[in-house]
Amino acid sequence: MQTVDCVVEEVAYRNELNGWSVLRVRSGREHIVAVGILPFVGEGERVLLTGEWGEHPTYGSRFAVSSFEAALPETKSEIERYLASGAVKGIGPATARLIVKKFGSDAIRMLDAEPERLLDIEGIGPKRARRIADSFKEQRDLREIMIFLQSHEIPLTLAARIFKRFGMAAADVIRSNPYLLVDEVYGVGFKTADKIARAAGIPPESEYRVQCGVRYVLTDAAQAMGHVYLPEAELLDRAVRALSVDHSLIRNALTNMIVGGRLVLDAGSPDRAIYLPSAYDAEREVADRLKALQRSARGSAAPLARARIDQYQSDEGIALCEEQRDAVAAAITEGVSIITGGPGTGKTTSIKCIVGLATLEGEVVLAAPTGRAAKRMSDATGCPAMTLHRLLEYGGEGSAFARNEERPLEAKMIVVDEMSMMDIHLMRSLLAAILPGTRLTMVGDADQLPSVGAGNVLRDLIEGGTIPVVRLNEIHRQAGESMIVVNAHRINRGEPPVMNGKATDFFIERKDSVEATVEAALDLATTRLPEYMGLDPMRDVQMLSPAKRGDAGVWSMNRLLQSRLNPPERGKPELVRGDATLRLGDKVMQIKNDYQIEWKRGAESGTGAFNGDIGWITAIDREDMELEVTFDDGRVARYEEGGAEALDLAYCLSVHKSQGCEFEAVVIPLFSGPPMLMTRNLLYTAITRAKRIVVIAGREGCVAQMIRNNRIVARYSALDRRLREAAAPPA
Repeated sequence: MQTVDCVVEEVAYRNELNGWSVLRVRSGREHIVAVGILPFVGEGERVLLTGEWGEHPTYGSRFAVSSFEAALPETKSEIERYLASGAVKGIGPATARLIVKKFGSDAIRMLDAEPERLLDIEGIGPKRARRIADSFKEQRDLREIMIFLQSHEIPLTLAARIFKRFGMAAADVIRSNPYLLVDEVYGVGFKTADKIARAAGIPPESEYRVQCGVRYVLTDAAQAMGHVYLPEAELLDRAVRALSVDHSLIRNALTNMIVGGRLVLDAGSPDRAIYLPSAYDAEREVADRLKALQRSARGSAAPLARARIDQYQSDEGIALCEEQRDAVAAAITEGVSIITGGPGTGKTTSIKCIVGLATLEGEVVLAAPTGRAAKRMSDATGCPAMTLHRLLEYGGEGSAFARNEERPLEAKMIVVDEMSMMDIHLMRSLLAAILPGTRLTMVGDADQLPSVGAGNVLRDLIEGGTIPVVRLNEIHRQAGESMIVVNAHRINRGEPPVMNGKATDFFIERKDSVEATVEAALDLATTRLPEYMGLDPMRDVQMLSPAKRGDAGVWSMNRLLQSRLNPPERGKPELVRGDATLRLGDKVMQIKNDYQIEWKRGAESGTGAFNGDIGWITAIDREDMELEVTFDDGRVARYEEGGAEALDLAYCLSVHKSQGCEFEAVVIPLFSGPPMLMTRNLLYTAITRAKRIVVIAGREGCVAQMIRNNRIVARYSALDRRLREAAAPPA
């Protein structure tokens, strides 16, 4: 880091929303361009900038500011420039000249201590003098707040957000309870708040800290492991380890939070489950709404349903197997039904038949958790399908949906595909928007990895035993010709896959070191498969890795693939974000839901980019620190500085992040990894992402170990129990 003492000559650009600025400054005789979050810094001010030099391919040498200290100008010329810049409301260039002419280098002190002396200047009356004095005080206070926030090790980007939320009260919040920031400021988690609290001198035993830490443990368990709740004993142990405080402090905090409604204790559960209130409400509501929907919606009687299926087969010239007929019959006779099965078992054909029959009765709505899954559903059925977020019309603030109990969906039937990706909160939102009498059919592969979000919805719905479930097991002729499909079922049964056969679509390149594994996977993804099969390496070939860390992990492979497929070039713009560089043309994935970001698609517009959306960077504006992403469904979204934190490179994806996606070709580097990751259902999920070819690079023994490891990491959820309780007759 370097420090530059300079005077601001010009504010060339400023984003008023986040304070991102481009300043032209003078340090001695040298003229410099400085960029960074520099709110409230005006022309004529003396600033001490800390940061690093960088070379922009278009704009040349620039100083990237990480922190700053600002001092009011001292010389007459600097004072006049500062006052004339518009920083102080009520003062323009002419008035600035009069003030400096009258008070000279004492003008700044006068505005601070004796603003009534402005009345000595012709043309300034009491009202205008008050306006000038108030504006100057506001500017001074803003500067002090920003310096205060920086002194507590708060990055400039975050400091701007904190000030935007709390204004002049920001310092009081930091001094008294910085943990409040976790709930109030986007981008502040417990660890950030804890760091701020340490800098502010707040003791580790603070009740605010312990309560916030307990909520953090529950939130982290949901985000990292998919738990809807934690047993009381486990929550206590995790919180003690995370916070390094006495067990009694955690127990007291739990009691106070339960009494105060900030946590919920399900005393009726065998493990004394403790929930965040939103998760508890979601789980109970899903069970209750499904019970109500089952009772309210009924379709054709069974004999009539079978007759209609026979007629559909005759009209369409197709033959459904008995399992498929059962699945279709359940969908059109039951209020709620589930169809589950592996690849090639006819789930899509069953959906097409259901849609064909149900359309005769009224509107049928098709939806899936991701854009890619919805597009596949639409292509297969010939009917429009959409993402669940789009179906539910996200609108307003927070994470509310416009479609809800007050404004429900109008449809006779709703069919949702890829149910393995459904988390408990999205399921709650969907059910809240469904009218009584609507039939709901849920389709998915229960053997895939569970949702990224909290819950084990599909498995719990099946194991609850209260909803009709049809399992499709028969592999159909055309699917049976694909070794991808055959091997998926073999792996699911615990059998080794058949690889490297003649005219096959399932291969392994055996390697005896992780270095050789990485090199083989890179060659396959960037050169060999694209040339052999005529594929676009950026769009058609996808590398999937079980782990994020390690030589063959997602983070390392993304950097290597980026260097091969989209290397740096002179004049090609890029943005540096921490350890990662985002470059024009990069393949990226949205890694967290952003309900506010605006997008356009031709004449259509809307808001929202969602976890798992894949796209390409189609424009970068280094001057404004903005970039444009075109997603694979045609939506074009623009990310302002800071918003790019929600994007990751997507040349290589984790298997978890690939759920709901299909790719022409999949390359999987497998050499070693932790047992909790290297599991049978992870391998099964990875290979079922491929449409035309799968190539594993690495150690065949690793494949065998994964197949033997049928460990399914248990998620703490109680939806299955709640379904049984909801269905039980009253005592």
